[in-house]
Amino acid sequence: MFSGLVEQRARVSGAEVESGLRRITLVPERPLTELALGESVAVNGACLTAVSLDPLGFELSEETLARTAPRWEVGQQVHLERSLRLSDRLGGHLVLGHVDGVAEVLEATRSEGALQLTLRLPAQLGRYLVPKGSLAVDGVSLTLAEVGPQPGLGWADCRLWIIPHTLQVTALGELRPGDLVNVEADYLAKIVERLRSAGEGA
Repeated sequence: MFSGLVEQRARVSGAEVESGLRRITLVPERPLTELALGESVAVNGACLTAVSLDPLGFELSEETLARTAPRWEVGQQVHLERSLRLSDRLGGHLVLGHVDGVAEVLEATRSEGALQLTLRLPAQLGRYLVPKGSLAVDGVSLTLAEVGPQPGLGWADCRLWIIPHTLQVTALGELRPGDLVNVEADYLAKIVERLRSAGEGA
C-alpha cells in the first residue's frame, strides 16, 4: 500500500521483451536505499515488483500494459514510491497501486506558478469522483477541485490544481493536452459503493 507521495523521479533506461513480459530498467534521481529484491514499488502509480536492483528493474505483464498509459519506453520519466510501513504518516491517501484506467489530459494551464489540470476519465470511474476527494494521477495523490457532470457519454471529467511544490518533485508539469496518465480512484470510495450496492441488493 502507498500514500501517493512521490519519493523521486526516474528515467526509463531500458525496455525489452523477455519471455512474454516487458522488462524495464530505471535510473532513479537518487539511490533507493534499503530496497530489497522482490519489494513492491509504485512506478507511475502501478505496483510493481523489483526483479533487479543494479540496475533497478521491473517486469510488466500483459495485464499491466493493458491497464496503464503507454509510457514505458526508453527516455520516459516516471514517479517512484516505496510501500508504506505501518509506522509511516499517511500524508496523501490510501493508494493500492492497482491502476483503474487511463485518463486523457484535456487542459494543462499554468496560473501563478500552479498548474490547472483537466482530465477525462473512463465513465465507470465517474462515480468515485467527489469534489475535494482524492485521485491518484501517475501515482501522485491529488485533490479534486471540480467534478464535471456525468452525461452518460462514456467519460467523466475532473479538474485538479497542482501546487508549485508538487510540480517541482514530480513530472506532472510536463503534461500536455492529449497525454495519457494512470489513474486510481479512492479506495474508500470503492468500499462505500460496494457496501451501498450490497445493501440495495438485500
